Amino acid sequence: MRLVKHLLEGKGNAIHAIEPQRPVLDAIRLMADKYVGALLVMEGAQLLGIVSERDYARKVILKGRSSAETAVNEIMSAPVITVTPGDSVNHCMKLVTEKRMRHLPVVENGKVIGVLSIGDLVKAVIDDQAEQLEHLQRYIAG
Repeated sequence: MRLVKHLLEGKGNAIHAIEPQRPVLDAIRLMADKYVGALLVMEGAQLLGIVSERDYARKVILKGRSSAETAVNEIMSAPVITVTPGDSVNHCMKLVTEKRMRHLPVVENGKVIGVLSIGDLVKAVIDDQAEQLEHLQRYIAG
């Protein structure tokens, strides 16, 4: 069974973050520039929350708020559910399913070291299943 640390080894440790007082418009621009659906909201190395396209749609657009005048910390989701490098992919899948979230920051010794998306997790599950199927086919043929 693969662990979070294995996924980060393959994916990398890129972290896209924004400061809490910045306007939501800056967050949306950064998400578009980086092709991501969420940003960590951080003050220095401290994780304060997460802001996603979903937060933007529900808490800015649908409420008629201004993207340029609303601060990220007004719409971010907090507290943030995190995982550790030693957590299993299955544990992460359970979290994103039960909590209806799409991004999991990875924290080790109080420091954010990466972020996993639901896409990363689904890909890992599919890869693991394909590997198991291949082993079974070899066993049956062998």
